[in-house]
Amino acid sequence: MNTNEQFIGVTRNVHTLWHLVLDDRVARAMREGVSRYPIYRVLHFAARVEHDVLLDAIALDQAWRAERVTYESVLLDGDGVFIVGYGSRKMDYCSCSFYIWAADVARAEEAKERLLAKAGTTRITEPMFRIDWTFMTSQGLESAGIEEMADDVLHDRAYPEIAGGVRAFIDRYLASPEAVLVLQGPPGTGKTRLIRGILGEMSRRKGEQAEALYTGDMKALAGDEIFVKFITGRQNAFVIEDADHLLKPRSDGNQHLHRFLTIADGVVRSQGRKIIFSTNLPNVGDLDDALIRPGRCFARIHVRTLTGAEARALADEIAAGDAEKLARAVVTLAAESGRKHSLAEIYRALR
Repeated sequence: MNTNEQFIGVTRNVHTLWHLVLDDRVARAMREGVSRYPIYRVLHFAARVEHDVLLDAIALDQAWRAERVTYESVLLDGDGVFIVGYGSRKMDYCSCSFYIWAADVARAEEAKERLLAKAGTTRITEPMFRIDWTFMTSQGLESAGIEEMADDVLHDRAYPEIAGGVRAFIDRYLASPEAVLVLQGPPGTGKTRLIRGILGEMSRRKGEQAEALYTGDMKALAGDEIFVKFITGRQNAFVIEDADHLLKPRSDGNQHLHRFLTIADGVVRSQGRKIIFSTNLPNVGDLDDALIRPGRCFARIHVRTLTGAEARALADEIAAGDAEKLARAVVTLAAESGRKHSLAEIYRALR
């Protein structure tokens, strides 16, 4: 036995079957001096059909050999192509993502067209945006993506603090060089709805899905990985909801804000990407001055509850002539007279 013999190898933790298959194939190809999958494509789309029905139809296509690893996923292995697919369901449609490795461009494009054909007329062609929901697990930073319909109706009466109307405000923000927008106010006052409106307008301007890196996980923001992902990725916006402790002054011990200050003035601004914070902090003075300074922050909007008169006027506008629906809302709002109303309460009263 030669005691001087050395063994050199690479160790990697693999958490999914498809990672194991792909890594093995690529490693073998490189060892043999050949190219296995030089082309990579990603396909996202949504369809008005149950995701398990769509994945079943895709898996049963004779064009490839399929393995249904979980209820939400499928592996497709074909001649010169390897595909990993995921599906998730929304209330009335499903969202799908397919990651395609192929031997050449023709096979990759053929696979995309074949997958889209399975959705057929159920495929949603209206503007959508994609949320890359990012969070920290015991294995590190992970994410899950889902398509969202860009169909939120924004009423100027819901945001009386936005001068000139909501649509004009969004247009100004997207055209501005400033990256940061801070939405501040109590829960239920329309902060998330406004964010969705901004992302939807991004999609309309691009002519394709806008993508947003999203997190509400403060553990994910404690390290650099999520910031590197945003800077080097293709997302159009970074959305941080419930960012209360993240926005407090650094003099109060806030150790996280400096990362946002750095990227807001660097790559993000030069590429026209946006950083949107939402917070329940009640006072303007609760925010760090460096974040909201002119040139870095486009606006700091304090989204508030509505007075009884404002709530009634908005309910009338949303009801759009539906007298029965408006009557129900008026009764509900009248029963709660003497106090202000959140946007969520008004929509709930109109159901």
